Amino acid sequence: MRRRYEIQDDQWNMIKDLLPSERKKQGGRPAKNNRTMLNAMLWIARTGAPWRDLPDASSAWG
Repeated sequence: MRRRYEIQDDQWNMIKDLLPSERKKQGGRPAKNNRTMLNAMLWIARTGAPWRDLPDASSAWG
């Protein structure tokens, strides 16, 4: 179920190619899904909640 603070499919298709690759060539931590991260940033911007108050991934952006 899409939540009201998540980016819509047509909006995502317009900007997804502007974001950096989700895979890092040099290794390090596994990258997160760009759409998931953008949805988290939109949630913070719209609600004003601090990062520590983000809902668990399993309950919101799983």
